[in-house]
Amino acid sequence: MSKRIYSRIAGTGSYLPEKVLTNDDLTKIVDTSDEWIQSRTGIRERHIAAEGETTGDLGYNAALRALEAAGIEPSQLDMIIVGTTTPDLIFPSTACLIQARLGAAGAAAFDVNAACSGFLFALSTADKFIRSGDARHVLVIGAETLTRIVDWSDRTTCVLFGDGAGAVVLKADEETGILSTHLHADGSKKELLWNPIGVSTGLDQPGKILMKGNDVFKYAVKALDSVVDEALHANGLDKSDLDWLIPHQANLRIIEATARRLDMPMEQVIVTVDKHGNTSSGSVPLALDAAIRSGRVGRGQLLLLEAFGGGFTWGSALLRY
Repeated sequence: MSKRIYSRIAGTGSYLPEKVLTNDDLTKIVDTSDEWIQSRTGIRERHIAAEGETTGDLGYNAALRALEAAGIEPSQLDMIIVGTTTPDLIFPSTACLIQARLGAAGAAAFDVNAACSGFLFALSTADKFIRSGDARHVLVIGAETLTRIVDWSDRTTCVLFGDGAGAVVLKADEETGILSTHLHADGSKKELLWNPIGVSTGLDQPGKILMKGNDVFKYAVKALDSVVDEALHANGLDKSDLDWLIPHQANLRIIEATARRLDMPMEQVIVTVDKHGNTSSGSVPLALDAAIRSGRVGRGQLLLLEAFGGGFTWGSALLRY
């Protein structure tokens, strides 16, 4: 009888642009204050991509670090999946551009757009390919240059977003890794968080992020409560079994609400929103890499990853690291 195959995280990596924009810097751009931003979001600063620095650049550098940590050569990759809502080009995909730079010729490469849930959607897709036996090594990246589509005159949104990328290398393994993933969407709520510009609309001006923050907050907390319960129930586990919560870094109040729902002290929650802002699909892998490299997350621990984004989209991944 063949043994069960899991997708196991072999290595992680991340990359942040050099430029840092603090809350005090923002006060010179819009009518806001450090106290106002921190009290409502928990954000102190965010990274901004340099002129000419693309989502693919960020993802490529994060990928190099993940591959190095995993001890995997690009030639061993069977697949590259990039979660992003800010691709370099309409086509080819950012994943294809990164594949060429890595020299991973022949590996399947494609992008997934699920806004802030993009990394989890990409991770789930990779997991299915590995479990089916169709891939043994998959590079999964979440990367964004969201500040390119921020309206810098809108103080309710421009304070939230930053640029960055995180990556993981998944490998087929008989040792337990990803236990389950759970993905959902509700397109009927699109106008609560969206960018109304697209290729087929015939509009040629760059789009800007539009958001109704209070509505998004309420839907996000409810959806994340549900997906957390779903992940634990699917695996016959209790919330007390969790070692770490690694959430999407959108807003500290949403993170704290999810932690309370799990009865988890904030000491067991990875928080990077204060330094990164909301990097959309980059946020979960950035937080994961920071937690692993700092020594807080160790092998054998049970992690719950979750995210909520425009679409609406939301999802979770329960895994043994």
